[in-house]
Amino acid sequence: TSGELAMKPVSLATAISSAIATVSFASTCVVSSVAADEIAELHDRTITIDSHIDWPFRQTRVPDFDPGIRNELGPPNNGQWDIPRMEEGGLDAVFLAVFVPQRERNPEGLAAAKALADEQIDLTSAMVDTNEERVEFATSPADIVRIEAAGKRAILMGIENGYALGGDLENVEYFYDLGVRYLTLTHSRNNSLADSSTDDQQEWDGLSPFGTEVVREMNRLGMMVDISHVHDDTFWDVIALTEAPVIASHSSARSLRDVPRNMTDDMLRAVRDNGGVVQVCLLGDYIKDVEQSPEREAALAELEDERAALVAGALSDAEVEALLTQFRAINERYPENKPTVADAVDHIDHMVEIMGIDHVGIGSDFDGGGGLSGINDVSEMFNITQELAARGYSEADIQKLWGGNLMRVFGEVQEAAEAFTGST
Repeated sequence: TSGELAMKPVSLATAISSAIATVSFASTCVVSSVAADEIAELHDRTITIDSHIDWPFRQTRVPDFDPGIRNELGPPNNGQWDIPRMEEGGLDAVFLAVFVPQRERNPEGLAAAKALADEQIDLTSAMVDTNEERVEFATSPADIVRIEAAGKRAILMGIENGYALGGDLENVEYFYDLGVRYLTLTHSRNNSLADSSTDDQQEWDGLSPFGTEVVREMNRLGMMVDISHVHDDTFWDVIALTEAPVIASHSSARSLRDVPRNMTDDMLRAVRDNGGVVQVCLLGDYIKDVEQSPEREAALAELEDERAALVAGALSDAEVEALLTQFRAINERYPENKPTVADAVDHIDHMVEIMGIDHVGIGSDFDGGGGLSGINDVSEMFNITQELAARGYSEADIQKLWGGNLMRVFGEVQEAAEAFTGST
């Protein structure tokens, strides 16, 4: 997620499920042995959703990037998402993540955080307006189905880092009214809502009192609670509190890659029991530990202090840009060895085994650190479908993994808002 610069969302749910089946021609046939063109047809008739791409924050740093034309990978753009490549990869819907880096929790920092979120929402709105013949905003599962049927791509928004709320509970509804449909509670450091999975020490032992209010308000409004990036204690607090299913917009399995950003098997089971969904993240370090060249390791080691300062929010915008320029130069000179699509589908296999087929999805983290060998940008989304088919997943199962599960949760969160009591 953008912070991975530190290298680093009859009953509504039933109606939506029916619509998915109608649009996607769901079947139970196993497609592992069918020809590539048949898998391509399967991919085309599946509603595909990526739950986390960091284009809005990136656009604030590369304002001349035009998402309406096909851009290439690599400097100076380094973009992994644009509308033509989205079309080329058969990706029907995307949650563009409004990412706000964690900075100081003083009045100035909080005001700047909300202002940055507003800027990214404005950029996203302008992008949709400029490309209205090809994309359209969606704020519900029904919107996604309708937009896909019209031959357009659906654009949705989530906010990454509750710091963007500026410490004001009323901003949850403010952002909801602007179209935001999920909120990732924390990012790389603790904030006023909760503890992060990657901060040096805990501050709240899970959710803070303010974070508890925020989760309740999200339940009331029908905004999905995103538990990617949160500390394990925060996760368990959310599970105990929420009246609606949760999502992890971009997290993988800790059993296969032991990093705190991933979910333990017990956490996966808890999301299953909650009715939620975990979206496998396509960021290499969360998928598999791959050996790098000594030259790359040495070059990155020289930037370790700057990387630590970035995670701590201690760099100015100019210093962040300078650091990113150095990272790009290293990547160009000493390319990263990355895990593969097959390695990512290993996580899907494991999570399906632990949670069942109804609770797993895909959130790439493109433009925020994501990208694997064989799936470097949204134009290569078909490669996941091909790997799933090769492993014997049925067409109906592939449709669930690619978007059906997330849309079910999305619909159930909105239904839960209608029945919200706030009593738990």
